[in-house]
Formats: sequence, structure tokens, C-alpha cells
Amino acid sequence: MRRAVLLIVDGCGVGASPDAEAFGDDSSCNTLANVAAKSANFALPNLYNLGLGNICPVNGVGENSNPLGLTAKLEETSNGKDTQTGHWEMMGLVSTTAFPTYPNGFPEDVIDRFVKETGVPGILCNMPASGTDILRDLGQEHQQTGKPIVYTSGDSVFQIACHTDTIPLAKQYEMCEIARRQLDGPHKVGRVICRPFNGTPGNYKRLSGDRRDYAVPPPAKHFMDNLIASQMGVFGVGKIEDIFVKTGLSHAQHTGSNVEGLDLTLKAVQGSLPMSNLKIDPSLPDDIRFIFTNLVDTDALYGHRRDVPGYASSLVEFDHWLGKIMASLLHDDLLLISSDHGNDPTAPGTDHTREFVPLVAYSPSFINNKNLPGHKGIRHGFYDIAAGLSDWLQVDYSGPGKTFLTN
Repeated sequence: MRRAVLLIVDGCGVGASPDAEAFGDDSSCNTLANVAAKSANFALPNLYNLGLGNICPVNGVGENSNPLGLTAKLEETSNGKDTQTGHWEMMGLVSTTAFPTYPNGFPEDVIDRFVKETGVPGILCNMPASGTDILRDLGQEHQQTGKPIVYTSGDSVFQIACHTDTIPLAKQYEMCEIARRQLDGPHKVGRVICRPFNGTPGNYKRLSGDRRDYAVPPPAKHFMDNLIASQMGVFGVGKIEDIFVKTGLSHAQHTGSNVEGLDLTLKAVQGSLPMSNLKIDPSLPDDIRFIFTNLVDTDALYGHRRDVPGYASSLVEFDHWLGKIMASLLHDDLLLISSDHGNDPTAPGTDHTREFVPLVAYSPSFINNKNLPGHKGIRHGFYDIAAGLSDWLQVDYSGPGKTFLTN
């Protein structure tokens, strides 16, 4: 009755990929190391014990000659540095074609169709922008005119921000569903994102718990589908449900913060969470064998906002909760910690960074631990996660990758 837990610290890279410059990033980007270098009294004791500092030099963490875990860094093979591309590759799906991006805003015909079908009086912005900046600059005008704020970023996203007093949340979700249907063909963006907010001018606040991502469905079956077919339950925490459009999941719960996601994960590991309330469909398996958690604060709240102190505090918070989760694991449980891309808050701009991501693996059953095999600690492909999980959970997997547990 083995179980596995995969924690994704969103946007936490460990050094520029060899092709970083092709994605517009400098070779000096290294989210984890650069945050640590600019943070006084930085320490991650639980991650140190697992061997995180053996992946790359990290100020305040350091190398560990006798780690509890296995460690490596993974090189992405997909064409992209976004959330979907990264998560999909972890589950065995390689994206060879990048999603379209809109550095100059969306074409006029795209916006015209959206305005016509949603019935809104027009839109504001239509440019790449910081989510917090647009609330400051356009929030009051939005409330005065009733025009939703439509914006994008360096990722393939169509984002819609509306005040819940101006446009009710249900209507916001409806507008996003309309946009998702419209954005197809050459304008098939990776995600349409609902970004609701409340508050007053000068004090607007995004409602993270009510955010919804309307993603393009995965292009093929993936590793979690194999688990469901084998009657193993899969619990998606955070935006996992949105990223995979509910495929390969038996249970799911959105979250409004990393603390909420970590608490849900801990309770699921301990068996104290009432899972029946979180089931997607009655016909799906009940026995939870895989917990897949996305912790988005490092990316959304701190990476994109280039907030180094906030990012550092979020990592310290994660490390604190990690100790609780490790202490609750059963003998044959496997814990994996990784990321989906980089988001170096010391880099210019506000976009993701093309980086290696960490892989830390731990089980109370591990005896002889060492760095995972691979050229200079590098494993080619995020999909080694799926291969390793299939080995641990003894589920058939015919996708790319090699298990990190035996080779």
C-alpha cells in the first residue's frame, strides 16, 4: 500500500538551463541561490537534512555529506517555461510547440469577440502587466466603467481581473469560460485566468482562493490517468485541478495560500482529511495513493513581483511545514519536492526564468542515500518524476524518462 506525495514549490529554479538565453533569460538566473544570497539569516534546516544544498550552492543551507534524501536537478525538454508545460512534463507529456504569447496585447478581433459575447461595455489594459500594478492603476476606472481588466504576461495567459462588487464572481467565471471557448486555433493560449479582487482604491486585494485557471486540456493520457485506471486515488491540491483540467484526479481542492495547501497535504498524509467532500466523481477511486500539491505563493506573490524578502520568507515557511509532513509519513511513503520552472526575483522583468528545477526524494524506508545518478547531478527531463513514481507505486508507465530510484 505504498503512497507518494509530490510538492511543487512553484517557480523555484536552481540555475539557468543551457538554453536559457533562447528564452530571453540571462545565464546568471538561479532562483533559489540568488534569493538565499540576498537574504540574511536564511536557513532551511529540513531541506538541508534532505540534501537540497547538494544540488547547487545555497547560502545558509550548505552541502550535506550524509543526507536523508536523494537529490538531483532536472532539465526541462519541453518548449516553454510556464506552469502547464512544466507540470505536464512531470507527468510524462512533452510539449514541442510553445503556447502563443502576446507581448503587444491581444489582436483587436480577439478583444472584439470577447466584448460582443460577454456583453461588457469594453475592456481596459490589453497589455502585459503586473497583476498588482493594474489594480492600482486601473481598479478604480474598472469600477466606474464596469469594463473588465484584460491583460497578459510573458506567459501564454488571458487574464481577467474584476472587482467582485462590480462584476459578481459567477459572472466573472462565465466570462472566462466564454474566453476559453473563443481562444482556439492560432490563439489557443495556455490558460484563461480569473483574477477576482475586492477592497477600495489604494487598498485592492486579489482573492487568491477564488482564482480559477481555465487551461487547455492535456494533449494525451498522462501518468495520473494510469493511476486512476489502476483504481488508485489521486488528490490534487491547489491549482493542480486546473492545470490538468481534472484529468487523472479523483479528488481536488483549490487553495488560497501555501499554508492552506500545506495544511491540506499534511492532513491527507495523516488520514484526517474528510476526502469524501473533495471527490470529483462518485465513480472514481477512494483510496488516495498519490497527493500532488502546487504551492503557488513563491511564484505568484513573490517571484513575479520581484520580492526577494517575501520569497525567502515563503521558503522558510515551507521548510517549517515540511518537517511536519516528513514526521507524518509512513514507512513506505515517498515524498518528492520539485518545481515547474524558475522565477528569479533578482532577474530583470517580471516573467518566469528558464531554469533547472530541483528534485529531492525522501522515504522513511531509504537506507543508503546519495545524489541521484546523472551527468554532474543533472537528469534530462522533468518526466523522470513520472518514471520514478511509476516505479514506486508499481503502476505501468510507457512514457519517457527513467526511474531515479534504481538508476
